[in-house]
Amino acid sequence: MNEKYLALNQSELPERLSSISAITNKVGSNFSNWDVKEVGDGNLNLVFIVIGDKGKIIIKQALPHMRLVGEGWPLTLERSFFEYNALIRQEKRDPGIIPKVYYFNKTQGLIAMEFLEDHNILRGKLINGEKVEGLSNSLGKHCARLAFRGSELYMDSSEKKADSALFYRNVELMGITETFVFTDPYYKAELNFNTDGLAPIIKILREDTKLKTQAHKMLMKFSSHGETMCHGDLHSGSIMCTHNDTKIIDPEFAIYGPMGFDLGMLIANYLMSYFSQPAHRLNSIETSTFQAWLLQIIEDTIEKFSTEFKLLWNTERKGILYSKSLFEDQGQSSKYALDSVMSDIWITLLSICGIEMHRRCLSLAHNDDFEKIEDTVMRAKLEARNLMMGRELLLNSNSIKGVKSLINMAKEFNRKDFL
Repeated sequence: MNEKYLALNQSELPERLSSISAITNKVGSNFSNWDVKEVGDGNLNLVFIVIGDKGKIIIKQALPHMRLVGEGWPLTLERSFFEYNALIRQEKRDPGIIPKVYYFNKTQGLIAMEFLEDHNILRGKLINGEKVEGLSNSLGKHCARLAFRGSELYMDSSEKKADSALFYRNVELMGITETFVFTDPYYKAELNFNTDGLAPIIKILREDTKLKTQAHKMLMKFSSHGETMCHGDLHSGSIMCTHNDTKIIDPEFAIYGPMGFDLGMLIANYLMSYFSQPAHRLNSIETSTFQAWLLQIIEDTIEKFSTEFKLLWNTERKGILYSKSLFEDQGQSSKYALDSVMSDIWITLLSICGIEMHRRCLSLAHNDDFEKIEDTVMRAKLEARNLMMGRELLLNSNSIKGVKSLINMAKEFNRKDFL
């Protein structure tokens, strides 16, 4: 393969990749018979399905600019390097959660991986009212395993510090998060856009100096608290499911950050799906039934996270943090220490959740949960509930006690009209 970077296209891809045995072993060596389909609909990359005599494969290639914006926003190709390294760490820390990775080429910004033929993007399934068996179990445990096993609760300190240093080089995508997630929603940034009719709600948010301060307290934590490796963009578009199996994709935003970051983003996406449901269901019974399922998923995901994290604390804690030599080996319980760590994760989760609920309606990259609602009056009404609950979470993360309080808050905001 030509070592000078060149973006792939459907017609040239077969010949360009035909000499790579890791790929031909999966799809077949007769590249003239390959069927290539471009399927990428994300913000940053090219994605192709390649079908040959032997099978199918996914080819993902980074572009040297942000696809959503165009060539006016250049990006380095190194983000594929971080994605590849994040994928292999995810697989190590939670085996089976990612598609199999077959090949990586740093110069071309290219990753070849397993084609999840029977899986679909979770966000689309939720919009369509499709339930996924075992969803909370898979994702709750995954977030706990990634958080725990990527930290100095588990990792050797020198290994963890070296790993942190590697991922802190992912400065471009970290910068996108710092800008689009933590900052742009709270003022009239150039690339922002929003649904017509939200002006009164936006005014409330952008004139609230306490809210903006809380958002940037979390930005400070995100940028300086390298507690564990985070997926960095764990939303419902980065999850693929069948009716009973769940996989996680696209960790190119991976960074060492706060333990509650991934879980907070995930819960925010469940809440946005929850608030959007009245526009996607045929009647109030269907709406309330599916909304109840989503709230149960939120509750179960957080409980699965908590149970798994506590199990890992008691069985795999071997790093320098809260070491057993300080507690159990002295005949003392580490429960107070564990509760303290869990409390910090909970507060981070709630704060990140609120910020994510804001940025997905006010910043650059929006969610189809709301964007696919053609009735803009209805969309604004539902987004307003989402935005105002996000505000409540961010302002009061220290006083919301437990998942039941979070669920009750969602029910309360779902009954309100702010416009």
